[in-house]
Formats: sequence, C-alpha cells, structure tokens
Amino acid sequence: MQVRFVRLFLCCGLAMALSGCPRKEKPALPELTVPVAAPLEQSVPVIREWVGMLEGLVNATIVAQVSGYLVSQDYENGSLVKKGQLLFQIDPRPFQAALDQAAGQLEEAKARLIRDEANAKRAVDLLKKNVISREQYDDEIQAFEASKAATAAAEAAAEQARLNLEFTSITSPIDGLAGINIAQVGNLIGPSTGTLTTVTMVNPIKANFYISDYQYLNYISPYYGDPEKLVEAEKKGGFGLQIVLADGTIFPHPGRLMAINNVVGQDTGALEVEAQFPNPGNLLRAGQFARVRAVTHWLDNALLVPQRAINDLQGKSQIAVVGPDGKVDLRLVQTGPTYASMQVVTGGIKPGEQVVIEGMQKLRQGQEVKTTPWKMPAGFNLEPNVPAPQPPAADGDYMINPPEAALEGAPAAPVPAATPTPTPLPEPAATPA
Repeated sequence: MQVRFVRLFLCCGLAMALSGCPRKEKPALPELTVPVAAPLEQSVPVIREWVGMLEGLVNATIVAQVSGYLVSQDYENGSLVKKGQLLFQIDPRPFQAALDQAAGQLEEAKARLIRDEANAKRAVDLLKKNVISREQYDDEIQAFEASKAATAAAEAAAEQARLNLEFTSITSPIDGLAGINIAQVGNLIGPSTGTLTTVTMVNPIKANFYISDYQYLNYISPYYGDPEKLVEAEKKGGFGLQIVLADGTIFPHPGRLMAINNVVGQDTGALEVEAQFPNPGNLLRAGQFARVRAVTHWLDNALLVPQRAINDLQGKSQIAVVGPDGKVDLRLVQTGPTYASMQVVTGGIKPGEQVVIEGMQKLRQGQEVKTTPWKMPAGFNLEPNVPAPQPPAADGDYMINPPEAALEGAPAAPVPAATPTPTPLPEPAATPA
C-alpha cells in the first residue's frame, strides 16, 4: 500500500514538473538570398548527331598488270600525287624486246599482204582471159584473205606488246594521297601479287553514317504532299552538316548531304547516309571516326533556363520558382534539348516567372527567400558552332533553303529581323548584345 502511494506521488510530481517547463520553439530557417532570372524566350535549333567514319571519295587500289621485277618506287610514302604520276617502275627491257619482235612480225605480215593483194588482183584479170583455172583463182583469193587476217592478228599482237610495255610504268589513276608501299624494290610482282599501294582522294572527303528508319521518316515527312520537292532538296545538297572530330573540335568546313542508300538494313533497321566535306590541305584522313551533326529543325518561342538551374531528382528534372510573395515553389518540369549552356523547358514554367539559378539544393517548399538578379556571363546563351546559325525560311523548309553562307564555310549570316529576339535577363548590361 505504501509503495503504491509513493509511486502515485512521484507520478504527480513529475507531471507537475513537466507542465511547468516552457516549450522550445522550432528554430527559424536562416533567411537566404538566391539569384533568380526569368526564362529566355527564343528560337532554338535542335541538333542531332550520328557516329560516322570518314572515307576517301575514291579509293584506288594499285596493282601490277604485268609480271616483272620492280626496279624503282617513284613517289614518297604518304605524299600527294597527281593523276598520271609515276608510282612504280617494272623492268621494261623484256617487254621492249617483245614489242620489237611483235613490230617485226607486223611488218612481215604487211609485206605478205601487199604481195598477196597483188596476186589476187592479177588472178582476177587472168581469170577473165581464161589464162588460169577457177581453182588457181580461188587459191589466190584465199591467200589474200589469209594475209589480211594475219596482218590484223599481228597488229593486235603489237598493240598488246605496246600495252604491256606501258603497264611496266605504274601510274596513279587519280589525284590523291598515296599510301605506304607494300611491294619492295627487287620483288617479282605481277597480277597475282596483290596490292602494291593505295591512292585515296580525300578532297572532298566522304563521311558515312547511319540513320534510323524513324529519323528517315522525319526527314521525308515534309514532302509527303509534294515528293518532287525532295528531289530538289537533294540536288541542292540537303541541310548543312558538320564534323565533330575525336578531340571534340569542330571541323571548320561544313558539308552537304549527298545520298541516302536505297534499302533499309534488315539487321539494324537503319539506312546508310553519305555526306561530303571539303578537306583543304587533305587534313582529314580516311578511316577516322567522327560525329556528324546537323540542325534538324527549330523550336520556335522555346523557354530556356541555365542548365545549372535544373536539379536531377531520380531521373526527373526539378526547378525552384520564387513567387511574388517571396516563397519557394519546387516543381517538376519537362525538358527538351540543350543549347549552349541553356536547357529548353517544355512544360512546368511560364514566361516571366523567377527561376532560382543557383543554390536550390538548400531550399524547401514554401520557404521565404530574398532574391537578387542573376548576371548572365558573356556568351552563356550562344552556340557559335551551330551548323545552321539562322532560322529556316518563312515556309519552314530548312532543307530546301539551306544557309549557303554556312555551307561554304563563310561567316554566319545575321539573324533576320523577323526572328524572335531573346528576352533579356535581369541586369541587361551583363547580357551579351
């Protein structure tokens, strides 16, 4: 009984003590100042890239057409050679002797032809006078015809001997870069020897890459109503293309779409595409890997925010928007392509809203913050290496009306006045003109 009374007394005392203790309030979050900016609104090019391989426009395999000993190599490995330039020399002496012999046999055949022709003419007169028999006449005519055939054969043999002698001088069939020699001076070479070297025409150079069936359908869809326009577009070279080299640099000479293969690969579901690029100085070489890219279309009046304003949240994109009341609203947004250091946002924000550019990881939903205008660095929203630096023509047909200045490697044409100009961010003095 006493133990129960003591317990009851302790419980009451503890309750009174707890009820008399003041409650601790939650610590207020420190007031933050975050940089904000309204999204830019402008036309944005959509750039597509494909992995391709560079090939020579013409790849000539040099082989020997006659058998003989190689006596000289008359070019430097890797050098630029011209069409008709001597590459290798096979010992010509046996072929010169064969030509001389064939020429002698031809002269002998011509002499017999002259004799047999005279005999045949004489036989015609004698037959009319009944001096010779019909059998003798036939023999003379047949001898004449046989001499004509023998002379023709001798002429062919002499021409073959001349060609064989000519084939001892192995020349380049095209202008291009000569490869490293495979045959060595002193080797016995011939048609069965195989490749002596290769000559590759690399100016212009060809890039081969593959596009999916879906991408091909997107390419031809503008021409469903008028297929003839597609033919016109392909004659003009299609849209401008660029090569991104293995080190990430942009080759300064834009190229042109030249051909799309006539069949879709059954294994890959892709079509082979061929493009050509100017290659002054033969700087690019066949066999190099490269990324081929192009502006496939434009997004008009797209909303852009700096990429640093996007937070990746388990595969979804999140941004922070500060409302007029100064409170933070964390939102999931839909994003499109990137452009320079900007990210296209296709849904979730509206023009004019204040987007937090940096430090959104520290913010919580509904938190009150102070804002300061974000200063855009110079060139932050510019992409100087865009293949087609101006929007398409008014009809929207960017493939029929490619920017010729860009295709020829000239400075990009200025943006037409009708193009929507970007909405300046806060503090326009820091925004590039």
